[in-house]
Amino acid sequence: MEKLKENILSWCSNMEPAARMQAENLSVHPCLYGNVCLMPDAHSGYGMPIGGVAALDNAISPNMVGVDIGCGMLAVQTSLEQMSREKIRAAVDKIYARVPLGFDHHQEPRENPIFTDVQRWEDTEICKREMVSARKQIGTLGGGNHFIEIQHGSDGHIWFMIHSGSRNLGKKVAEYYNKQAVKLCLMFKQDKIVKDDLAFLPIGTKEAAAYIKEMKLCLDFAYENRKAIAKEIKEILLEEVPQTKFLKEINIHHNYATIEEHYGRKLWVHRKGATLAGIETIGIIPGSQGSSSYIVQGLGNEESLQSCSHGAGRCMSRAKAIKELDLAAQRQILDKQGIIHRMNEQALLDEAPGAYKNIDEVMAAQKDLVSILVKLQPLGVVKALNDKKYAKVR
Repeated sequence: MEKLKENILSWCSNMEPAARMQAENLSVHPCLYGNVCLMPDAHSGYGMPIGGVAALDNAISPNMVGVDIGCGMLAVQTSLEQMSREKIRAAVDKIYARVPLGFDHHQEPRENPIFTDVQRWEDTEICKREMVSARKQIGTLGGGNHFIEIQHGSDGHIWFMIHSGSRNLGKKVAEYYNKQAVKLCLMFKQDKIVKDDLAFLPIGTKEAAAYIKEMKLCLDFAYENRKAIAKEIKEILLEEVPQTKFLKEINIHHNYATIEEHYGRKLWVHRKGATLAGIETIGIIPGSQGSSSYIVQGLGNEESLQSCSHGAGRCMSRAKAIKELDLAAQRQILDKQGIIHRMNEQALLDEAPGAYKNIDEVMAAQKDLVSILVKLQPLGVVKALNDKKYAKVR
């Protein structure tokens, strides 16, 4: 860990200037209490660095939560100790066929426990408007860096892993309440905060109460979204290997805000692209599609506000990766490891292994934050699609 400034602690080496500047802006936020903490995978985001953790006193900031509210990971340990390449390929093909990706969604509304309490949706401003769309988006992967992997663990078991969030629901909520935050901050002459994209909602205002209510609904939607995808994958694995049993399941967020006690007081802790790593907390830290991922246990390090990285972190923007990375070379990284994948076009290089930091270096940088329980090697990869030309309604 390095102290970049009196109140900026960083576990990230070779930080990009843009992320450093965002951390500097955050370090003088009028509601910040304690330190800005930068995880090893930190890189620039919108307002607050992705891979950033900070506590606000009596305030909550939509941009410090992130646009994809509740984005997170789900990992399932199976009873299988091995799976043939043919079975893995068949499972990957079925996942591509049955789990909507990118802009894709279900043609018909889906039933899910998240929709049972209709009044909870009716008591919101944005979620109630999006409920019809949300019913078609539950159980869909989305775009960005979302993925599904079948993996082999150092514990001798086959696992599968899902990275997804709240889909368009969280985006709509985040954008609406950031505008509300901007209005309030300008009203109280907080022009710099607005310029830095760090506008906040004071706790006690009706706007903050409304955002918290909608954020929590988005968190629950994201949690159920990953479970719905997992249900489909479980069915696929059972079709391929009927004797499969599902042993452990981990489901966590890494874009959220919650009340926790730090520095001797209760504060709103914002984790944007960061994972809770409290003592005995079990977490998931994924790599790129060409590298290992990890199941970890938190060490409860208070310096990081009991947090750790949420992944490897980008080292190249999407546009730069597509423009500069060599498709043949990136495919070779996957092919040499025998990973089943579909990275077969230049446009898909935004999620190539070379666009991400070295996950082993990221893990080495946070030995004081987590301990490794299981190392997972990718066998088959399903990546989100970020180009509309790949999208279709199912």
